[in-house]
Amino acid sequence: MAVREITRRVDNARESATFYKIVALVAAGMLMDSIDVYVGSAVASSALSTGWSTVAQNSLFLSAGFLGLLVGSLLAGFIGDLRGRKTAYQINLLLFGGFTLLGALAPNMAVLSVCRLGAGLGLGAEIVTGFSMVNEFAPIKHRGRWSAIVSLVANTGVPLAMLLCAWIIPRWSWRPLFVGIGLAAALIWYLRRDIPESPRWLALHGRMAEATQVVELLEADNGREESESGTVSGSALAGKNEGDEVPAKASGSVVRGLIVATVAVSATNVCSYAFTSWVPTILLKRGIDLSGSLWISTLMMLGAPLGCLIGSLLLDRIGRKRIIVTAFLLTAVFGLLYAAQTSQVTAILVGILLMASLYVLMSSVVAVYAPELFPTTVRFRCVGIANAVAKLCNVLMPVLIGAMLSQWGSTSIFVTISLVALASMLVVGLMGWETSGRSVG
Repeated sequence: MAVREITRRVDNARESATFYKIVALVAAGMLMDSIDVYVGSAVASSALSTGWSTVAQNSLFLSAGFLGLLVGSLLAGFIGDLRGRKTAYQINLLLFGGFTLLGALAPNMAVLSVCRLGAGLGLGAEIVTGFSMVNEFAPIKHRGRWSAIVSLVANTGVPLAMLLCAWIIPRWSWRPLFVGIGLAAALIWYLRRDIPESPRWLALHGRMAEATQVVELLEADNGREESESGTVSGSALAGKNEGDEVPAKASGSVVRGLIVATVAVSATNVCSYAFTSWVPTILLKRGIDLSGSLWISTLMMLGAPLGCLIGSLLLDRIGRKRIIVTAFLLTAVFGLLYAAQTSQVTAILVGILLMASLYVLMSSVVAVYAPELFPTTVRFRCVGIANAVAKLCNVLMPVLIGAMLSQWGSTSIFVTISLVALASMLVVGLMGWETSGRSVG
């Protein structure tokens, strides 16, 4: 009963200064994570162009980063559930920042690859812990909005990374870039040292006095917002459908949730990676020169913040499941439409719509829905497993996409995106349940 009381108070607490601080520091960490993931290829290209590395060494460097992301996702899940959210949260940023700084001093590509592996451990862990932390602290009525806002901030790391690489690397090489990222991560780690532990996790582990103290911090200044019955009502329950109810702590629902989360997160990552990473190559295959293809792909990226913004505005209003199913369907439709485009103007317009659909999924599936499918006792582990499988898919994607381009042409990529999106839509639609307006336990 005491655990339920802690959960109820967290669910119904309004946003306080403590909550805003948690969201800001989580978003800052996720932003640094996003920037570092995307600078890897620029660093590899720079090292190759100056003769500091070979193609084989670059492949090892990039693979080390992906391996770190995969292992880090799993480790963070187990550490977060067994030793506490705060412990996992601080370790991941320490690994990321520390190894990035060491990488700036690497004497050769082999050492840099080892540092990339260590940084990848922290990066993979940040993805798991960041969204789940916001999920466990946010008030129930606005949980989707805050997680989607963090996703929006994180995804600005893509264009920001492109700008930083274009400005810094030609002038001073990639080493100052690594120093800057490492120092920024160290500063965020220092500022996050007094972030409180999740009261949900503390209560489940019998640390009721500490849980109560944290809840009182969340309730400070603003009090609590409750209906007369003590539960959330009204628009927070939008999207709750008959037949969606699943017992949060039943072992069967955990397995079912793990299947839904793994499929949805993997499909979101695969579709996004296939499109964003290969658009310049695909456009070149269609006869568009390199400078033109980079310009077009950059314009298409405008759909990314648009998609995250749409997710943040609608998730709490109409429900997670409806948004996700619709976004997967639109991804399938726009993927097929893109394959049929023959002019640059229509390709850009359809590309922006496809990107918007993909990033609605990023902000709703990865940031919000996946963590909400699991009870507090296993949340980090299950989210970690789902993200690890997604990273494994990303490791295999370059080989698969390269073979498809050679054998069947660029159209096959967009047909595959559409099929993956449709299959995932069916999995979420038939097996998933609505989490909007429900306590995450």
